[in-house]
Amino acid sequence: MTELPQDNPTRRIAILGRLGVFPMMRLSLPGRRLLAYLAIRRQPVVRGLASAQLWPDVADEAGRANLRRALWHVPQGWIATIGDELVLNASNDLDDAHRCAARAMADEPLSLDDIVLLSHDILPGWQEEWVLPEQDAFRLLRVQALEAACRTMAAAGQLDLAIQAGAAALIAEPLRESAAEALIDAHLAQRNRYQAVQCFRLLAQRLDDELGVEPDPALAARVVGLKATNRRMH
Repeated sequence: MTELPQDNPTRRIAILGRLGVFPMMRLSLPGRRLLAYLAIRRQPVVRGLASAQLWPDVADEAGRANLRRALWHVPQGWIATIGDELVLNASNDLDDAHRCAARAMADEPLSLDDIVLLSHDILPGWQEEWVLPEQDAFRLLRVQALEAACRTMAAAGQLDLAIQAGAAALIAEPLRESAAEALIDAHLAQRNRYQAVQCFRLLAQRLDDELGVEPDPALAARVVGLKATNRRMH
């Protein structure tokens, strides 16, 4: 059995927030798309599948020819070939983000760098069919991880980082009530009642605008004096 190449620490692909290739080099658009595709897949990909997904609107032979040209445009060493499979021979930030998310969902605290890493989507603005499902899946994962980290670190008294994690989760999914609840709890633990109320107000407004519903009544009870605040608002 052929062993997979180990990630080369001198080569790195970034696909969170934007596409970056390090060390920086000139790449054609097909070469950039191929590197991004392999970084998202995070595993060996059969050539036929890669060409079909990267060029879905052309015939199989034309897609395979496009793939060969894209491979020719990528500098030697970045992509390994094992039989009929292609393997990215570089580290990438999506792998790092998955490891951070796994730690957070196992109730481990995160660093500020971890929170920043989980605050970015995969290739925002890219609308290709092979990107969209991965964007949706990763956004859900990172929001779940940031919310879990907020709760874990608030319970441990790491309130500044908890608030950063909760705020990042809510920026990613502004209608997520459980993320708002985690952030409100962290604000209240830090005795920042004003920020807790503001967080609730924004959530209530968004839910009303987007869905025509009110927040869960149990969430309102977490904010001291919230009923009086609501009366003043109305």
